[in-house]
Amino acid sequence: MTVLTTPSDNELLRLMVAGDESAFVTLYRRRQGGIYRFALQMSGSEAIAEDVTQEVFMVLMGEAKNYDSAKGSLSGYLYGIARNHVLRSLARDRSFVSIGEGYEEDGETTHQQLVAQDDPLGDLTRGEMIESVRQAVMALPAHYREVVLLCDLHEMGYAEAAQVLNCAVGTIRSRLHRARALLIEKLRATNESGTTSPIVNSARCFA
Repeated sequence: MTVLTTPSDNELLRLMVAGDESAFVTLYRRRQGGIYRFALQMSGSEAIAEDVTQEVFMVLMGEAKNYDSAKGSLSGYLYGIARNHVLRSLARDRSFVSIGEGYEEDGETTHQQLVAQDDPLGDLTRGEMIESVRQAVMALPAHYREVVLLCDLHEMGYAEAAQVLNCAVGTIRSRLHRARALLIEKLRATNESGTTSPIVNSARCFA
């Protein structure tokens, strides 16, 4: 009996460098969604996210041989390229808009969507809470925003996030701690009653 195995990112990259176009297509389909969402979450601009995603894979095609697996995962390498291009784009254009409703539209059904199907009356409250969190994340300085996105939303470990941001693991820890504290402060300010709200609790789940 033949056992089919899913090729790793590194194996796909090796095949791609050897001229296998299908390997590139598979790698693109596997990693494109995450790169796009990260770029969108960082910039708040669909146009920037689309351009950055294209640029990341153009760089990969042209510089694949420069990737060193000993320095970290291919995923981290791609996120690092995306992060650099996003920051350059934002430096050129400071007029980017707030994040839109397409934030999590990647063809997958989110937990919030599943719950909303059974609780339509609670959908408005949840939508307001999610939007408040998005706006709070977007309001963070870039060096705090990126670590929250990588560690809390993209579920990277500290070591891989450190690879993406080219800094020490200790720096990731300290930035994440500060970023979470800032998020709680920003979200608490949206609570008109002055008491702990579900919005504040949503930020505390990061801690």
